[in-house]
Amino acid sequence: MAATPVNQISLHHFRSNSFPTRAHPLISEFNDQLSRLRCSEATSSSSASLSQKLIGLQDLNDCVDNLLLLLFAQALAQEQNQKWFNELLDGSLRLLDVCGIARDALLQTKECTRELQSTLRRRHGSEMEVAREVEKYLASRKVVKKAVQKALKGMQTKFNSKKNEDLAIVSLLKELEAVTILVFESLLTFIDGPKLQSKSTSWFVVSKLVHPKRIACEGKETDANEFEKVDAALQTLISHKTSKSDYSIHVQNAQNWMGKLESSIQDVEEVLECLSRRLVKTRVSILNIHNH
Repeated sequence: MAATPVNQISLHHFRSNSFPTRAHPLISEFNDQLSRLRCSEATSSSSASLSQKLIGLQDLNDCVDNLLLLLFAQALAQEQNQKWFNELLDGSLRLLDVCGIARDALLQTKECTRELQSTLRRRHGSEMEVAREVEKYLASRKVVKKAVQKALKGMQTKFNSKKNEDLAIVSLLKELEAVTILVFESLLTFIDGPKLQSKSTSWFVVSKLVHPKRIACEGKETDANEFEKVDAALQTLISHKTSKSDYSIHVQNAQNWMGKLESSIQDVEEVLECLSRRLVKTRVSILNIHNH
């Protein structure tokens, strides 16, 4: 969902003599951070890149909180702005819901990854036992994917950005909501992972991971993220008849990628937890303005 381009937001949007006509430094800071975050949308959607985007959202929310406290409380609390107040509250609640869905999806995947890693580390485990645990993991991934895809579809229909707001703070908060949606879409798409179109596609992804130089000469490279790499490795592990030595290689490959996936999830989880607290803080700030 593309966000509406924003001009530099300044205090001249207010019909009041109590504010200066030039932009406040906090507004300039917000615009600068917003521009950097939008530019980052063109970068890769690796776990490290996503973490940086989530940190950028934290900074934006901190900036907005300061603006609400210092400049805009009186304007937003005025009775004629009740409509905007209600819309902002509804939007903040939807963002928290999406954030919760992403956190749940990451937690569920991490727990299943740990359980499967434990099974694979038990060398005495039979191939049948491994296959059962892999199927359990893949079944869990289907549940996660379904929840993520539902959330993505809901974001496309529920979120909307209204134009021509009279108040600068409303325009600013709408821009914050829009860029948050973009980052959350990137995060959910990352968790969902690109769809594997066939077993042969799965085999190609894993073969490239195991023999990167050889596959590079046979076809173009893939943009598989950590989730897809694990999914592909596990599907190959249970769907191909291989020799005992090849089977051991595929087991080791799956273990390696699951370790990397767990580490990536842990990194994103920590940043997402901090962002969740920032989103709650911003919502509380808006509520406090109304209650006063």
